[in-house]
Amino acid sequence: MTHRILILGGTTEARQLAGKLAARADISVMLSLAGRTENPAAQGVPVRVGGFGGAGGLAAYLRQNKIDLLIDATHPYAAQISANAADAAHEAGVPIMAFRRPGWQRVEGDRWILVDTVAGAVKALGSVPRRVFLALGRQEVAAFEAAPRHHYLIRSVDPVEPRLAVPDAAYLLARGPFHEVDERALLESRGIEVVVSKNSGGEATYGKIAAARALGVEVVMIRRPALPDVTSAGTIESLAAMVDHFLVGHVLGPAAERGV
Repeated sequence: MTHRILILGGTTEARQLAGKLAARADISVMLSLAGRTENPAAQGVPVRVGGFGGAGGLAAYLRQNKIDLLIDATHPYAAQISANAADAAHEAGVPIMAFRRPGWQRVEGDRWILVDTVAGAVKALGSVPRRVFLALGRQEVAAFEAAPRHHYLIRSVDPVEPRLAVPDAAYLLARGPFHEVDERALLESRGIEVVVSKNSGGEATYGKIAAARALGVEVVMIRRPALPDVTSAGTIESLAAMVDHFLVGHVLGPAAERGV
């Protein structure tokens, strides 16, 4: 029997999980990408690109394609997609699991200002002009037009279009992983006084956090949004093991790891 699994992706871990599961003869994997990145990295498995039309559209897709298991391996800040996934799975009667990447923890030497939203991050920059590194991707940076007094260095995978309506901004196109030594050189060469970041977790983008700590640079850290309480794991290995248990007939119950 071949089990049909749909993975909602867009993260490195989603690609890794898809490859691990697709290596099994008894699993057919489809990886879904939202399409927000213009040139995503090669995924190595069949890929579907684009939205579903909300929870109802996703539920219809699950039924029509006879999906046996839905896995939410989206970015920790893709709260709406995760909510739609949980609702769709419930509506379609399809089991759901999630990968919940552990967040970064503040350690000695970190100078974090914690905020709940991007708007809160804009406000946290203050009224005095500063040299700000926006390491948020391109989706949220437009909010910083509300604080045009600052100089911005904006890094993203794809170009920011339209560019920010501020007097002083520089743009850097790059795709991680980003290592601490390189991030430190970047912060120093650009005279960065504050980094704005999401608490994405993982190693690929932690370099900027470690570099900021080493240099005594302030970090405005945007807290994670609330995510649905579904069966979840914090590592690819543990999630793959949960999938294996599910496929051999175990009933989904409380996970050993619940979100982050």
